[in-house]
Amino acid sequence: MTGKKTDYKTFPYKSISRFSVETSGHFDLDAELKIYISGALEPAQTLLFRKDDSINAIQKALAAGIMQ
Repeated sequence: MTGKKTDYKTFPYKSISRFSVETSGHFDLDAELKIYISGALEPAQTLLFRKDDSINAIQKALAAGIMQ
């Protein structure tokens, strides 16, 4: 029996202290989203996105959730 495990992480908006987005450049094929939780120096999660993925929409949704 073989299978692929998937790890799901959830962070309540109130525990996210900041996030950063690095968009793809001319030679870079992916964009990066880093999520930091309260009291942590290193990101709790780093997500990579392909150039054609809509990282801007994700950034807007995350910002709206944190600001509430």
